Amino acid sequence: MSELVVGTNHVGFTVSDLDRSVAMFRELFGYELVSLAGREPKNVVLLTSIAGADIMVAHLRKPGLVGVELIAYLAPADRTQVVARPCDTGYAHLTYDVSDVETMVEKAAAFGLKPIGGMIVSTAGPNIGARAIYLRDPDGVSIELIQPARFAKV
Repeated sequence: MSELVVGTNHVGFTVSDLDRSVAMFRELFGYELVSLAGREPKNVVLLTSIAGADIMVAHLRKPGLVGVELIAYLAPADRTQVVARPCDTGYAHLTYDVSDVETMVEKAAAFGLKPIGGMIVSTAGPNIGARAIYLRDPDGVSIELIQPARFAKV
């Protein structure tokens, strides 16, 4: 069955402020906005099973990285924000390798990203020796930054 999978298209996040989130992915991570448009409400309802759903969608791309889809729901009005903890089933995060994790954390703060916990140095697994930190944006989207060991400051 795995031969049916031909690629990774994008990772998607529901956000409250599309302009803020697009700016973050463009300015902080270097993505290009390739599409910004609404969707046919009947298709959104069919896809999501959410009665009355209406959305605006931004697609961003950067060569070598997974695409990012940002979805802002215009309806229904009874939306809530979910802020899962890393231990909660269903929690997800997007991870970027960076050359300078401290500088990225500082730059990320300008977009409202805050550390979930502290900075660590990995002592096991494929990222041994790497420095890593989890950040959360104002919508609860979690992003992990990893500075691979090859970028260690001496």
